[in-house]
Amino acid sequence: MSLAKRLKQNNEHFNMGTSIVNKNIRPKVLFFDVNETLLDLTKVQKKVGEVLGGREDLVTLWFTTMLQYSLVTSASGQYKPFGHIGAAALQMVAANVGIPLSEEEARKTISEEMGSLPAHPEVKEALTQLKTAGYKLVAFTNSSKDGLKKQFEYAGLTEYFDDMLSVEPTGKFKPFTDTYAWGAKQMCVELKECMLVAAHGWDVAGALWAGWRAAFIGRPGQQEYPLALKTEIVASDLKKAADILVTYS
Repeated sequence: MSLAKRLKQNNEHFNMGTSIVNKNIRPKVLFFDVNETLLDLTKVQKKVGEVLGGREDLVTLWFTTMLQYSLVTSASGQYKPFGHIGAAALQMVAANVGIPLSEEEARKTISEEMGSLPAHPEVKEALTQLKTAGYKLVAFTNSSKDGLKKQFEYAGLTEYFDDMLSVEPTGKFKPFTDTYAWGAKQMCVELKECMLVAAHGWDVAGALWAGWRAAFIGRPGQQEYPLALKTEIVASDLKKAADILVTYS
């Protein structure tokens, strides 16, 4: 059966209002989004606000512009490093408020701040709990592989993960369906055996539509996408999600 047919069947199953496939049965692999899900973005948000002339109210616009143009890039059959897209978005927002910002300055800001983010307070305890329970943990990010390694080394998260995947080889960012299919293939598991753990509604929606399961981590300011398929786990932090996952058999 083709991937398209499998996805159609998955969507039809969910949309009929039936119970979630495999609920309370352990996924074979837990895939974790990184930025905001595991790592606290407060530091980079403050720095971006400073670069924008103290306009911290523009930080959300910067982040959504970065996501928008990552999708534009992928949809156009192009690929640029996610950090470069973030820097370009910063230049665009700065230009809108009359602040000149060179490409070099923008890239330096994003690279330095994104590479030195701490983990959220409950993350290490939650990851330890999941590892002890026998889960396979995989980081799955739009950021570069080198950038991911730097982030995990700084935050002290490397030891918790069985693998670290960047979408770079696919040439497409999440939430493209092909990207989730690629992630499953890398871990030699079926789509239905994967669960994404993420703090972004768009990422969770993409994973669900691709045939994965998902857990939404409701970090402040983040919401599920109302038009997406039903998420089986919704928790305010990673520890609460881990408490649910360790009950699965």
